[in-house]
Amino acid sequence: MSRVGKSPIPLPNDMEVMLDNAQITLKGRLGSISQRLNPLVQVINNGRELKFQPTNKSIEAKALSGTMRALVANMVSGVTKGFERKLTLVGVGYRAQAQGNTLNLSLGFSHPITHQMPEGVDVETPSQTEIVIKGVDKQKVSQVAAEVRRYRPPEPYKGKGVRYTDEIVILKETKKK
Repeated sequence: MSRVGKSPIPLPNDMEVMLDNAQITLKGRLGSISQRLNPLVQVINNGRELKFQPTNKSIEAKALSGTMRALVANMVSGVTKGFERKLTLVGVGYRAQAQGNTLNLSLGFSHPITHQMPEGVDVETPSQTEIVIKGVDKQKVSQVAAEVRRYRPPEPYKGKGVRYTDEIVILKETKKK
């Protein structure tokens, strides 16, 4: 069963926690985020930590208590530190430029690509071949990074494309005559 769900989440001093019957909302210095709660999991706020307990003895309730604890732990670290994903463009003529909440990409197609950022996600381009996606919600930041990568994933022969900074691309050997 879930051992993750048994450990409490310590809360920083500058964080507000609001528990409704079906939703938890956290407010920190970087913003606020909310998550819908599952009825099989009970959340207990006692002072400076959150505890998660299954409401019954079923396997599903015990598993969901660990899942809800992991999601709320990501929310706590999101509103205190934030999340970021870094992307790198590899290829001749591949460029990125951030303008407000849009990302303009030139990836070797006949047309430029503009990607609109959702609410709560910011984008920066320190150089023309680097993209930094930041936000409070880990799921949104990772989803936006995956959508940008999907425009031109790294190809296996030369490694050109959009890749995560920490991604390792294994190159194939070319065909020999």
